[in-house]
Amino acid sequence: MNTFVRMLAVTLAVGTLVAGCGRKGDLDPPNMPTDQQNKLSTKEQKVPDRPFVLDPLL
Repeated sequence: MNTFVRMLAVTLAVGTLVAGCGRKGDLDPPNMPTDQQNKLSTKEQKVPDRPFVLDPLL
């Protein structure tokens, strides 16, 4: 039983870490021309890009 609880805790911790990876922001609609994407991004406040350790893997 103790081993099961430990494995469950590790599984949940890894799942939480993996789900937290990525960048915040809206998804771009598919097949949208880049000029329209640029117009959408200029309307919102720019968020400074902060590099993350795992960015090269993306």
